[in-house]
This record gives sequence, structure tokens and C-alpha cells, in this order.
Amino acid sequence: MEAMLKGYPVITEIPVAWGEMDALNHVNNVVYFRYFETARIDYFLQLSLMDDLQKTGIGPVLKETQCSYKIPVTFPDTLHIGSKICDMGDDRFTMEYSVYSQKLGKITTVGRAEVVMFNFKTNKKAHISDEIRSRVTEIQAEKDVISV
Repeated sequence: MEAMLKGYPVITEIPVAWGEMDALNHVNNVVYFRYFETARIDYFLQLSLMDDLQKTGIGPVLKETQCSYKIPVTFPDTLHIGSKICDMGDDRFTMEYSVYSQKLGKITTVGRAEVVMFNFKTNKKAHISDEIRSRVTEIQAEKDVISV
């Protein structure tokens, strides 16, 4: 697992629940977006982004997300979702995810998301602060991820 998720500074472990299966006996396609959301929030917690939102009124808003399914996942299994920020602009960043199946020993799914920083007080986009940029660099440097 470690070799397959190398370069992902935040790893989120999620057990597959029976209720996530669809009629074809594999995890339903929409469930992966919940997995990505959980991994994204774990990354945001590492950044203290949610604390910043409470203090400044500026926080992340999901603009777009996508998923590519490679291998079906079935119950029972435990998934490890790696997340990283792979690109950062003035007011947005792109995250990548890889889902590793403990049972299969493979990456089963990959995804991306574009996140925009938003000022909830003014209802306008906001710049990514230097402090957040610095935290991203620190988190990603801990796992030898190429800085953004």
C-alpha cells in the first residue's frame, strides 16, 4: 500500500459498508464521491482550513470533481484514500485522490477535484493566503510530494 500511495501526504482509511453496494454487488459509483469528500476534509483538517473558515469567513468550495473507476470494489474491504494538492492558483487548487483496496492490493479508483476559496461574508472568490500555501508546502514536503 505504501508504495502505491507514495506521494499522497494524507491517507484516509474507510471500511466498505454493506449498504454501499449496488445491484451488481460492487460499491455504487456515487459512493466514491463521498469517499473523496471524507479524504478532502481530512486534508483540510491537516491544513487547519476549517479553523480558518471560522475565523476569517474564507473557506473552500468544491467547484468540480471527477472519478475514474478501474476495478470494482466489493464488501468486505478496507480502502485507503490518498489525497494531495497537485496544482494551486491564486484562488483555487486541484486535488488528486487514489483509492487503494486492501483486499485487492491495487489502486481501484482515481479522482480529481477543483476547489475554490470563497469569502462567505462577501459572497466572492478569495485568494489563497500565504499561510495556507505555506501549510500545503509543509504537509506535502513531509511525504516527499512535489511542491505546488
